[in-house]
Amino acid sequence: MSATPLRTLDAEEVAAELAGDEDGAWDTGAVRYGLDTFRIVYRTVDPHGRPTTASGLLALPRSGERRLRTVSFTHGTELSKDNVASVSHGVWDQAPALTYASAGFATVLPDYLGLGLGSGPHPWMDVPSETTAALDMLRASRAAATAQGRELRPEVLVTGFSQGASAALGLARSLQEGADGWFRLRAVAPISGAYAFRDAELPALLAGQTEPKASVIYTALTLVAFNRLHHLYDTPAQVFRAPYDHAVEGLLDGTHTGREVAAGTPDSIDALLTPRGRAMLAHPGGRLAAALRIADGVCTDWTPRVPIRLYYADGDEQAVTANTARCHAALRTRGVQAPPIDLGTPDYGGSRHLGSQQAGTAAVVRWFHGLR
Repeated sequence: MSATPLRTLDAEEVAAELAGDEDGAWDTGAVRYGLDTFRIVYRTVDPHGRPTTASGLLALPRSGERRLRTVSFTHGTELSKDNVASVSHGVWDQAPALTYASAGFATVLPDYLGLGLGSGPHPWMDVPSETTAALDMLRASRAAATAQGRELRPEVLVTGFSQGASAALGLARSLQEGADGWFRLRAVAPISGAYAFRDAELPALLAGQTEPKASVIYTALTLVAFNRLHHLYDTPAQVFRAPYDHAVEGLLDGTHTGREVAAGTPDSIDALLTPRGRAMLAHPGGRLAAALRIADGVCTDWTPRVPIRLYYADGDEQAVTANTARCHAALRTRGVQAPPIDLGTPDYGGSRHLGSQQAGTAAVVRWFHGLR
């Protein structure tokens, strides 16, 4: 629908921006070129297949090459519509685009539905709509690149972080299955995902094995976002204790910052959930169980036929490493060699989880460079 030019940076400016992040410098070893970024607004479909619009960021290297290798990066959980690459100038939101594009790749970052300039609430951890949003963003980016005299080559290198790790696997599966007539899958490298949401991540959240405030917010997101699509409860009071039953759904509408959500939620899951809410997550059944099977299917219901690596950080305080272990085991039963790559103990603003995006981006861009 539109491609709005945003920024033009030379290589030195890219390196300075990456190195100057106050929460932790990003690796600049792959920076070779300047780049141009564009905000893309495009047509896609909502979780029910109805027409809607979404936005994303396209970054093109100023490398002089007309035909470009393409990277799709799907981002982690963001609570505010404004904290995505197409509308934010924050280094955290921009860094993956800067890293891959300055290394010579056309880089495509969908905002998903309901974030950026997308309308309505964001369907968090809904892999089917994340997949269609990412695929349609690739298609829109191809058209936008053509208008700039560039061509996106058919082979797509797919990566993503946290929530975006599952989205990356969903997109990879779709591309491998021939969902598009032009694009096809070349390799996939998810980072620190919650691929075993039912059997690893939810038990860890409820058992206090993850950072307490993150546990509260992810637990609230699970109930609110899945209820919007799958009707898990009739009123918030059935699953959330007072006074949070009156506030949680509004806090998670995409118009509040992470600090506002943190301030408006309790410090423990016991203070957040009613017995019914806890039981629903501890023993998922019915619609929730069916939704979780779809989310966890990114590792269990297909056989990748391309190179794949699973990146994770030791001691991740948000996405427990059992997620990667279970994904690795599920793929191995299908004969897939998907080596788990331990990124060590990276730190970004005091978080190993966030640090894994930093360290993972540096590792993945090197791996992608080596694939021909």
